[in-house]
Amino acid sequence: MSARFYADIALVPGQTVTLPEQTARHIQVLRLQPGERITLFNGRGDTEGEFDATVERMGRSDVAVVIGAWSATAREAARSIHLVVSMPANDRMDWLIEKATELGAASIQPVMSERSVLRLKAERADKKAAHWRGIAIAACEQCGRNRPPRVHDVTTLADWLKKSTAETSPAATDPAPGGMRLLLSLQDGSRPLAEAVASTGLTSFTFLNGPEGGLSPDEEAAALACGFSPVTLGPRVLRAETAPLACLALLTLASSSA
Repeated sequence: MSARFYADIALVPGQTVTLPEQTARHIQVLRLQPGERITLFNGRGDTEGEFDATVERMGRSDVAVVIGAWSATAREAARSIHLVVSMPANDRMDWLIEKATELGAASIQPVMSERSVLRLKAERADKKAAHWRGIAIAACEQCGRNRPPRVHDVTTLADWLKKSTAETSPAATDPAPGGMRLLLSLQDGSRPLAEAVASTGLTSFTFLNGPEGGLSPDEEAAALACGFSPVTLGPRVLRAETAPLACLALLTLASSSA
């Protein structure tokens, strides 16, 4: 299998293009030579799939390739899973983004809740979001996905809930009309996840997960008022970065093997 690279440019068979700087840098690190074949993808709706390409020129700061045949290769999960995650601290969010991408998450919304340890604002928040998008792209290059998940800008949980309630357009918060909103909760009365989604016939789900200390009672109440249903993954308490991945594995891998 040839090396895979994300290139955020138009890819047209037969054309010679100069690759974006970051893509070119990755190819240079691998010391690829003119004549070697690679695979490119750009995640765009009109050309979703991947392209064969051949390295034509290796410059000191740029790389030119000839775009070859396009293949309509689809490796997306059958279910569209959107994560709204209260960001875990340290490098655990990096790990969550990487693994969520591999497992097929359609989008990831980082939020700050009342008990969040990680707090990001302004320029630092923008840099972190850009960093996480890079992690998602690298994970796509590795796992074979041709559509990187959308990693949204950081916001507060309160603002996200307010926005998701006020805006009716599905583009605003990602979930498709008719999708199911699920809150990972330890409260009594929460339904097992598998039971909650069984026989729904739905293909779009949004999961809201709290930080290390969990969501506050007021935040859980606000989420329930916004249409979220409480679900549980069982009697054990999973880490903030483990729980959403367990949901993804249950829903995306099960649907892929069905």
